[in-house]
Amino acid sequence: MGDHTMMSEMPEWPEYGDEEAKALLEVLNSGKWGSTSGDVVATFQEEFAEYQQAGHAICLANGTLAIAVALRAAGVGIGDEVIVPPYTFIATASAALFVGAVPVFADVDADTHLLDPAAAEAAITERTKAIVVVHLAGRPADMDAFNVLGAKHGLTIIEDAAQAHGAAYKGRAVGAIGDLGTFSFQSSKNITAGEGGAVLTDNDQLAGTVYSLVNVGRVPGGGWYQHEAVGYNLRLTEFQAAILRVQLRRHPRLQELRERNARLLTDLLSDVDGVQLAPDDPAITAHGRHLFMLRVPGQRDAVLQSLAAAGVTRASSGYVPLHRNAAVLRESKAITDRLGQPYPQADCPNADKVSTDTIWLPQPYLLGTEPQTQALATTLTNAVAS
Repeated sequence: MGDHTMMSEMPEWPEYGDEEAKALLEVLNSGKWGSTSGDVVATFQEEFAEYQQAGHAICLANGTLAIAVALRAAGVGIGDEVIVPPYTFIATASAALFVGAVPVFADVDADTHLLDPAAAEAAITERTKAIVVVHLAGRPADMDAFNVLGAKHGLTIIEDAAQAHGAAYKGRAVGAIGDLGTFSFQSSKNITAGEGGAVLTDNDQLAGTVYSLVNVGRVPGGGWYQHEAVGYNLRLTEFQAAILRVQLRRHPRLQELRERNARLLTDLLSDVDGVQLAPDDPAITAHGRHLFMLRVPGQRDAVLQSLAAAGVTRASSGYVPLHRNAAVLRESKAITDRLGQPYPQADCPNADKVSTDTIWLPQPYLLGTEPQTQALATTLTNAVAS
């Protein structure tokens, strides 16, 4: 079998089977399709909180609104500043705008693509209320440094763990290492129900606030029309939670496979001229392995064309930096202009640089056989050398 055929036969995503079908039928036949009448969402919340070593997990519609809810629960509002990395999905920044706050971009570390704690500290002003730290591709950020920043400056630390299910930093699962953490269950994610999200925290008071924001201002145990706060309606359905419970049970086996293949790819690519991989970090005790990222300075587009020709059609050039996104800048300036505040200008040369030379391999490429992974490494090596 040629390498091209092996690449085209990489596993599809999501992985699913009779277990998901059975779980969906159970909800269907129960007649309890919403979380206000059923208990499947509640059960998954308990299971996911335990899996991520968090005191509380509150599910909601998606990972984008999970960040907005986390910010609101932390008291972030109109005119406040929220420090975010520019090399991330737009939701990390747009969530701040949803609550009337201004996303302030601090640069990433070029070796890891993750928010640089020193750059984040340099971006702090008297208006800063929170830092959203992204565990990009499933690689945990330096949470010790960010928690120190939070304590030193009185800031809320929010982990954007949308891509980091099962990841751990110094033996602690991500999501509740900071004050709040957010997850996504969107179609591409390593645990998925097509859409969905969760907010995690160890703080009982914050958990109650998040619950209220997701449930139209209700309080746990309160009456149906007892709205103690102004909240959204962002509830997950019982159908989604039924799928997520099965996906959660699948995750450890698939995570082990992704890790094994990622390590093999790393070994096979580590000495290839022109390929730059993120360095090992002993603090990362479990990598979420949502993406396998590599940098190929000076030849990214040519390498992507070679990969596509060789059957690696799902490889991607990744993010365009958000500090250059016209819509985000326009919305941010509308807020600062209205309030008479200065607009914080971003200087993010590392994000500019990595956005021109980074290649992503999405997680299905880590779910193949050992021969497929070896063939993938060969294809990458040839693409870089050509």
